Amino acid sequence: MPEPLILATWTYGRQACAAGWPHLVRDGGGALDAVEHACRAVEADPENMTVGYGGRPDAGGEVTLDAAVMLSPSECGSVCCIRNFRHPTSIARLVMERTPHVMLAGDGAERFARTQAMEPADLLTDAAREAWEQWRKEHPGQDEPARPKANIEEADHDTVGVLALDARGTLAGACSTSGLAFKVPGRVGDSPIIGHGLYVDPARGAAVATGHGELVMGVCGTFLAVERMREGASPTEAAADVIRRIGDAYDLKDDHQAGIITLAPSGQWSSAALRPGFRVAVRTSTRDDLTDPQFVLLP
Repeated sequence: MPEPLILATWTYGRQACAAGWPHLVRDGGGALDAVEHACRAVEADPENMTVGYGGRPDAGGEVTLDAAVMLSPSECGSVCCIRNFRHPTSIARLVMERTPHVMLAGDGAERFARTQAMEPADLLTDAAREAWEQWRKEHPGQDEPARPKANIEEADHDTVGVLALDARGTLAGACSTSGLAFKVPGRVGDSPIIGHGLYVDPARGAAVATGHGELVMGVCGTFLAVERMREGASPTEAAADVIRRIGDAYDLKDDHQAGIITLAPSGQWSSAALRPGFRVAVRTSTRDDLTDPQFVLLP
């Protein structure tokens, strides 16, 4: 059987991996519990400005959260535009396990969360409110959001994306985000969309994406990665192919960044990015560190 492994995006991925690891290896736990608790740890951190409580609000001053979880094409769930709950990943898991649906949005997702005894909570911290007020002063009357800047995703916008493989060989993935800082209200990125921000096929592999969501959405990035592995590509080849596809599909700007992690059922994994700066957190029984992507398209 494979060695248990958990991977997560960005430097705060180490926080995610630390929270998920005990659930990955405990009796009765496994990959799904691990990815959920990994995301929950980051969602609960008020110092993290890109995920969950403490995330930057949209242009109207409201924090909205998106998340997804996945075990297979027939076992996945997601939510978007969550405004009053701190753990959208857990709500997404409940959608997967307790409804016949894949995605719930906005008010409907929140009504569902209340029926599942999830506790409502405020999402806007004082620091996030102050950042929004300052942004409004600097952009009076502006309806368009601030553009994200490459390689400062952990301060401006982004996703915690997590993949895990447990000792039984089960693959699972999850991702969670508050989206682009000061985004147009109603904007939803790649994170909660199956096949865009996250995709898992237990026989073929798993992938999770991060960065400028619109770039990933246009190429169905994680589905493309897993499809390439289905065709026989290695995780490194699959990750690189997605980044190359983004490069071919878009007139890339200096502030564009995208990253992806790929994981095969064997435990072999890799990562790729448009530009340097993307980091992957890795946790195994013998390893706990950060690594650069194996493939980078642009200098």
